[in-house]
Amino acid sequence: MPRSRPQALLLVDGYNVIGAWFDLQQVRDRGGLEEARRELIEVLTNYSAFQDFETRIVFDAQYRESPAVSEVITKNLSVHYTDAGQTADSYIERLCALFRQDARKFQQRLIVVTSDRAQELTVVGFGAECISSQRLALDIDAASQQVRGKQQARGRSAGRFLAHSLDPAVQQRLAQLRAGIRSPDAESPAES
Repeated sequence: MPRSRPQALLLVDGYNVIGAWFDLQQVRDRGGLEEARRELIEVLTNYSAFQDFETRIVFDAQYRESPAVSEVITKNLSVHYTDAGQTADSYIERLCALFRQDARKFQQRLIVVTSDRAQELTVVGFGAECISSQRLALDIDAASQQVRGKQQARGRSAGRFLAHSLDPAVQQRLAQLRAGIRSPDAESPAES
């Protein structure tokens, strides 16, 4: 059975969110920007799966001299680093303009997450919805509370993230998959 289309495409200005969330500011200040990015990716991986959103986190590459890179994290989440000199804002604006021409706009919401007022006005002009970084944090907390409530109703406790409710063996395997480590018992395509 083909996968149904996610109910929304969520475009997240990654550095804007890191700068707006106190927890991520603390992670950035203690462990560096890479650690803050990892934390944001983990939080949005869980949230996107729970909400059935196709999420794209966009990070500026303006401080690096490298070409654009995209990385698929899960079926619901991908991370995009812009070209050198390109901002996340211009990348998101281009995606909003393309989405406006796409037939998906009739079946799927387009939501941009940023607290940049000029960016908000621009993407709304393209027909996207816009929520602030703080509003996203509140939505994530509400989703986490829903999950905890359901788990408590089943007699289970959960941590902050959806992944904490998984069996420890499954958590370990997911960590291996994220790190690109193959399972020793997985057969290669040539063996099947």
